[in-house]
Amino acid sequence: MTAAPARAGWRLKQPSVVPGFGLTLGLSLAWLALIILIPLCGLAWRSAALGWSEFWAIATDRRTLNALRISFGTAFVAAVVNVVFGTLVAWVLVRYRFFGRRIVDAMVDLPFALPTAVAGIALTTLYASNGWAGSLLKPLGIKVAYTPLGIVVALVFIGLPFVVRTVQPVMEEIDREVEEAAATLGASRFQTVTRVLFPGLAPAILTGFALAFARGVGEYGSVIFIAGNLPNISEIAPLLIVIRLEEFNYPAATAIAAIMLAIAFLMLLVINLLQAWNRKRYG
Repeated sequence: MTAAPARAGWRLKQPSVVPGFGLTLGLSLAWLALIILIPLCGLAWRSAALGWSEFWAIATDRRTLNALRISFGTAFVAAVVNVVFGTLVAWVLVRYRFFGRRIVDAMVDLPFALPTAVAGIALTTLYASNGWAGSLLKPLGIKVAYTPLGIVVALVFIGLPFVVRTVQPVMEEIDREVEEAAATLGASRFQTVTRVLFPGLAPAILTGFALAFARGVGEYGSVIFIAGNLPNISEIAPLLIVIRLEEFNYPAATAIAAIMLAIAFLMLLVINLLQAWNRKRYG
């Protein structure tokens, strides 16, 4: 009769020799509630005060829908691009030794240190029709600045470090002997990458994608300069929120923010479920 409560208690937490579980858990939950949960609850409460009909009218407004489509669409495309080239950069930094490797490794972190407004101005100057890169692309009929393509370029710039720094440590833990063993057993390079390396890298790649995507959805400073901010064409949702705030239309601003929060949460939840499934499948 006395053993049952003990067994039931162990289901709440795993046995550990490190003391202080209750204290650290309480502090963690209190800190997360103070920093994240309470502000989000305030946003949800302010949005709920609108009423369903008014909230639906704001959510289905053509300008709101286009701003959300541009924000999430460009963030998704930029995250996919960063996954491909970020993984490639991480591979080069981990698997090869060459002159200037440390400089290249340090350059990856530059978007972290560079103010986003400075990045936006630099990219706009570079990709404008009279800029160095823009003048080369103009004869080809490719316009980057003041278009959704410019937004993708800005988001690729600020999101690349998230993928590289997430994949790089995991790739360093994969022993080269595993690749050599696969080659010895007759596996081609493509089979080695897809069947030997990719299963172990997939959770890190998904994490990098999620971080780059989340950063891209909420990015503001580097985008507003290169986007052109044309309503229904190149206007992002964070900018529309700022516009509504400047108009003192706080209900509309909170409603758009709540919609962005809900969509981003659902997409990140799906990514986390994919990560859990991948870990369960490949260990």
